[in-house]
Amino acid sequence: MINFEEELKKFHPSLEIDEAEDVIINHNMTDFTDILVDMVKEQEKEMTDAAGKKE
Repeated sequence: MINFEEELKKFHPSLEIDEAEDVIINHNMTDFTDILVDMVKEQEKEMTDAAGKKE
C-alpha cells in the first residue's frame, strides 16, 4: 500500500509555485490553430509564387 505521507516527504518540486506560474503565464505558447493558420499562409504564398512564375 502507498504511504502518501512518505511520498509527500520525498517530493521536491523543481520550481517554486510563483516561478512555475511565471513560466506558464509568460511562455509564448503556440496552439494548434496558430500552426494551421501559419501552414495555410505558407501554402497560399507558395501558390501565389508558383502562379507568378507561370505568367
